[in-house]
Amino acid sequence: MQYLRSLLFIVQMYFMMFVIGLFYLPYAVISRKGARSCCKAYSRWVFWTMGWMVGIRAEIRGEVPTGEVLVAAKHQSFLDILMIFAALPSAKFIMKREILWMPIIGFYAKRLDCVAVDRGKRGTAIRQMVDDVYAGQTNAGQLIIYSQGTRVNPGEKKPYKVGTAVLYEQFGQPCVPVAINVGVLWPRRSILRKPGTAIVEFMPAIMPGFERTIFLSKLEKIVEARSNALMREEGFDPDEIH
Repeated sequence: MQYLRSLLFIVQMYFMMFVIGLFYLPYAVISRKGARSCCKAYSRWVFWTMGWMVGIRAEIRGEVPTGEVLVAAKHQSFLDILMIFAALPSAKFIMKREILWMPIIGFYAKRLDCVAVDRGKRGTAIRQMVDDVYAGQTNAGQLIIYSQGTRVNPGEKKPYKVGTAVLYEQFGQPCVPVAINVGVLWPRRSILRKPGTAIVEFMPAIMPGFERTIFLSKLEKIVEARSNALMREEGFDPDEIH
């Protein structure tokens, strides 16, 4: 029964992405505020339907940043994107360039000043990312980067990439680490959605001034330790994977 509910939830979720996206389209074309309102409305729809359809409740913890900061988050599923975006007042993501070509999502990503990065040679990609972030600084907000560069399954180990440290160093802004447990309930490659509490937790900021390798080490320790603790709250022990 939970599998069937999960399937119905996923179908309506993507259907409503098009419905809500098209409804807000005229407003989004003339105003970035319209684009942001659309994405907030869609996030609220997903949170509401996942509650009564599959039994997942969204919870935000910690002090949500409102100023111009770098937000370095762990990434496990589409749900953490929605939760982080909905929590922040003026969020924009660093994302892979292929997303710009996706229907609805690509248009709204452009309107929100998200930064698209080519997954090519690392040095070239990082330089382009920094240039694009500088170019979009006229619309200040919270810049979100997924430090491992991709979605990571609960308990899986992937290195933290240098791009986050480069942005931290270049812009001299506080970096807010974000821990999550959403992949336990919303798996990366599965239709099944499991009942429980999906948590996104904003941690105390790492202030500017740390050397690049020290910063990246601090970030990884903070995010991984807290994410593991949040996953254990939902009955998943990441240590058992190894």
